[in-house]
Amino acid sequence: MANPNIVNVTSIYGGNASWNLSNTLTSTLLTVSADVLVKVNSIICANVDGTNDATLNLYIDGLTTSGITGVTGTSMATAAYLAKTVNVPADDILVVIDKPIYLMENDILKGGASAASDLDLFMSYEVINDA
Repeated sequence: MANPNIVNVTSIYGGNASWNLSNTLTSTLLTVSADVLVKVNSIICANVDGTNDATLNLYIDGLTTSGITGVTGTSMATAAYLAKTVNVPADDILVVIDKPIYLMENDILKGGASAASDLDLFMSYEVINDA
């Protein structure tokens, strides 16, 4: 697993993605391709149920623990939660990320809700390709 070089990019495309979350807490939402880096600008979760609260689980699986030039670590995790059983009140929103983070190639964004179809997730991102 290489660390894409963002100095020699061939393209940068902005995009948005959205999901209506199921109650399967490990649903794959997005997988990052080889030679690609995804800059996540924001993630917002909306509870579309007018009556009931719901909880959000959102995590990155397959985090790069090696191959990053100039960075070393001890006992680095290969998965990390961005939100773990965080309550989203009925008819309300939760800002999960409002500062950029990077998803490396082969990282997988996974998540789910405590109740099917109660939570909508919206993500703004940029795909940075060095292939």
